[in-house]
Amino acid sequence: MTVRVLLADAAERLRAGGVASPEYDAAELLAFVLGTTRGKLVLAAPTPAQVEVYDALVARRARREPLQHLLGTAAFRYRELAVGPGVFVPRPETEVMVGWILDRLAGVENPLVVDLCSGSGAIAGAVATERPDSTVHAVELSAEACVWARRNLAGTGAILHEGDIDGCLPELDGHVDAVIANPPYIPLTAWESVATEARDHDPALALWSGDDGLDAIKVVAATAGRLLKPGGWFGCEHADVQGEAAPKVFAATGFFSEVRDQLDLAGKPRFVTGRHI
Repeated sequence: MTVRVLLADAAERLRAGGVASPEYDAAELLAFVLGTTRGKLVLAAPTPAQVEVYDALVARRARREPLQHLLGTAAFRYRELAVGPGVFVPRPETEVMVGWILDRLAGVENPLVVDLCSGSGAIAGAVATERPDSTVHAVELSAEACVWARRNLAGTGAILHEGDIDGCLPELDGHVDAVIANPPYIPLTAWESVATEARDHDPALALWSGDDGLDAIKVVAATAGRLLKPGGWFGCEHADVQGEAAPKVFAATGFFSEVRDQLDLAGKPRFVTGRHI
């Protein structure tokens, strides 16, 4: 069977299963099986054994198992992360927030940074890699997620702390240059609107956050207010429908000035930023 036929058949199966990007996913899976890149697929000649493996992966993807779980990796800024069951798969939207924080730290020597609700360690690893002069602390409650974070943070210099963000790192109070967080923020009432890949495969601890989705964001705001030094920056991701509600949480603490909401790659409200007074 030719590559073109394989891809067309797979894309149709994925489309029927409700996958949002069937052609892309079909090509990524085939490149993975053949040990090549999407750009070189036209030169490939799959063996019957490889076709069988590919067929099984396409079937799993059609059942809405995340592509990143099938590949075992997820790209995040300039790094490739190990991901799988038990940890939240990082999204491209979060990369914009990391870039925003790094821009604010451009003139800060040896910055001290804390990543709250670290999950896979995507944010902490990106900051530690792109600012090798920084000291980065990552805090994550889930023991399962910490297994993945330890793997992804190995060699970066970032320090992982397993535990609740509420009350974490008291020894750093008032000394931190930047706090960045991608906390759970989906309202419990929004179950039906969440993509199957996230709802059925991302850990519940990383998704749901009370009736209005703001429970964890309120803890992030209080923790950032405690940890940040005067003039220190924060960035906190939120749902696109929380473009007004999330900034109000931070403004209400009285700790911050310049509280603003920022847009993601699609032009939707995605993360709130501000500076400690």
